[in-house]
Amino acid sequence: MAAADSRPIAPPARIGLIGLGRMGLPMGRRLIAAGFAVRGHDPAERALAAFAEAGGTPCAAAAETAAEADAVITMLPDGAAVARVALEQEAPLIRAMRPGAVLIDMSSSAPLSTRRLGERFAEAGLALADAPVSGGVKKAEAGTLSIMVGGPLLERIRPLLEAMGSAIFETGPLGSAHAMKALNNYVSAAGLIATCEALQVGAAFGLDPAVMTDILNVSTGRNNTTENKLKPFILPETYDSGFGLALMTKDIGIAVDLADALERPAPFSHAVVGFAREALARLGQEADHTEVDRYLKLLAAQDR
Repeated sequence: MAAADSRPIAPPARIGLIGLGRMGLPMGRRLIAAGFAVRGHDPAERALAAFAEAGGTPCAAAAETAAEADAVITMLPDGAAVARVALEQEAPLIRAMRPGAVLIDMSSSAPLSTRRLGERFAEAGLALADAPVSGGVKKAEAGTLSIMVGGPLLERIRPLLEAMGSAIFETGPLGSAHAMKALNNYVSAAGLIATCEALQVGAAFGLDPAVMTDILNVSTGRNNTTENKLKPFILPETYDSGFGLALMTKDIGIAVDLADALERPAPFSHAVVGFAREALARLGQEADHTEVDRYLKLLAAQDR
């Protein structure tokens, strides 16, 4: 890579952003506010309109976002969607991006697939970094996401990551950040399921779930669910956290697939993904991930 291409990508650099959903749109707003020139694409007209209102340039096709861009960010549902945009569609990014530009996959993708994609991009004179995020919509809006970065490009892309996140971690070679994201979401999902199960057992015994929540939050059972999900979404049964059960299940599946590929025994992760898949089949693709609580209640009613 030429020396000029190693310089940090800082405002007013041109950025392409593909995926303007619940996470991508607020991340795009943060980039625009930081002074980047951002072109964005999403199949939803409403998302494009909101992006234009924020000061971005909407594009009808993903490849248009890459025109003269220093970096292109993908914020898509999974690695398969990233591969389609990058390699397979009629005007793929691998042909649309200028030599030396960087593709930053901020989606939750499979780490081994990320490494294969990186090899294809390197052959084309392009760079790839995996930089998935954690923190949800609120932290995306505030620009305080946690961002994990795989590959050797952190210092080059740090300025644009700092526009979106407040905690940035270098995880190792390409694909390692996607591995870390999947494993983090597996641990989070396991905590969610265990917490909901514990509260329902406690309630059946006569314990007050709100009191249980307060006790858990000052005890060794404290976790992301007890702190951030029980009182806002689960106890009132609104189940509207904004993160889908389908996405959670997909992320756990990535963690399980990684363990299997590495031939590491991971029996509990198999149990967790099995439970999540059963809940998804029962509740449907539109279910919020906090609805595992509702699924447990359906199981309890079914057994009576």
